[in-house]
Amino acid sequence: MTRGNAIHNGNMKTENSNLREPAALARVAEAAREVQAASAAIEVHFNAVGERQASTLELARLTAAVQELEDARLALAVVIDDGNR
Repeated sequence: MTRGNAIHNGNMKTENSNLREPAALARVAEAAREVQAASAAIEVHFNAVGERQASTLELARLTAAVQELEDARLALAVVIDDGNR
C-alpha cells in the first residue's frame, strides 16, 4: 500500500464514521425517549390512589427500552471510537 492509499483509506474510514454518527446518535435519542415514555407509564400507577403495581407488559416495555438504550449507547461509542482512529 502506498502512502497515498493509506491516507485515502484513513480518510474514508473517518468519513464513514462521520456518516454513521448522526444515525447512531438518533438511535440513542429515540431509545432515551422510549425509556422516558415507559417510565412515565409506570409512574402513573404509583400516583394513582390505591394502585401500586405496574403491569408485566409495562415492566417488560421498560426493560426492553433500557436494553435498547444501552445497546444504542454502545453502538454510538463504537462509531465515535472508529472515527478517532
